Amino acid sequence: MQPGRHEAGAITSVLVLAHGDKPAARALIAELEPWLRARVKRVEVRADVLAFRAERVAALAAGRASPRPDLVVVLGGDGAILGAVRAFEEAPVPTLGINLGQVGFLAATPASAWRDALAACLAGEAVEEPRARLEAVWSSDGEVRHALALNEVVLQRSSHGGMIQAALWADAHWVTNYRADGVVVATPSGSTAYSLSAGGPILETSLEAIVVTPICPQGLSNRPLVLPSGVELTLSVQGTSGHPTLAIDGHDFYRLAEGDTVTLRRHPVPVPLLWMRGMDPYRRLRERLGWRGSLDPAEGPARPVP
Repeated sequence: MQPGRHEAGAITSVLVLAHGDKPAARALIAELEPWLRARVKRVEVRADVLAFRAERVAALAAGRASPRPDLVVVLGGDGAILGAVRAFEEAPVPTLGINLGQVGFLAATPASAWRDALAACLAGEAVEEPRARLEAVWSSDGEVRHALALNEVVLQRSSHGGMIQAALWADAHWVTNYRADGVVVATPSGSTAYSLSAGGPILETSLEAIVVTPICPQGLSNRPLVLPSGVELTLSVQGTSGHPTLAIDGHDFYRLAEGDTVTLRRHPVPVPLLWMRGMDPYRRLRERLGWRGSLDPAEGPARPVP
């Protein structure tokens, strides 16, 4: 899924979501809201991302959800982006993340550039990058359940139990058995989150791939696997000393039991994330992960000319 241009002339409603308990978010809202109201017909500002998501989920269940905005602007870090995306998971909305958090791989726009980024969105000059999602399907108490994840789905041990034993299949092929604290199945977007902390590789966000990363495996030969995004994965809980948990993007948690099986596949509808044209994704990696290579404060060496 390659980035493309975000179409102009269609934005008449904007929803701004933020963690309003943060002083930086309140200060930015005070500047950003009047700027938007002078340019867009309908602007709604909500200062609690999680409360907005809960309200929208309840409204959808009752059949009374309000119309979707043309653009969602999230003020915060990656956690705020994940909450906003989950609020519109049934029909994703183009989303611009303005980074007020600690890391900001999903919220890619610096707070200092919010005017330029929003102007680009309204003019149709922003880059729209479709981000793949995972769909997890499992049974619980005889009921089939499903969830969508932008970053990762994690099968993890109980907080009071020991390691879990899990088997992994790719399509009809058995891959391996794990004895570990858990297993992370991540999208390219999620490869810089929990999977990276567990020793997984960084995937370029447009790659058609997923990564499976064991968490503290007993067998040191169990290494992360990069697989085609079209593969269907099956994780089966073979043994556990407690109740393992299925974690969806670190936001929603579901209890599993020995013998439970989770099926994971790429969801057909990606999430359109927006960023400014000309932004350097590798600079983002260097800054977020502290890559230096030397003590020289310069941007880097000149690129060789063939």
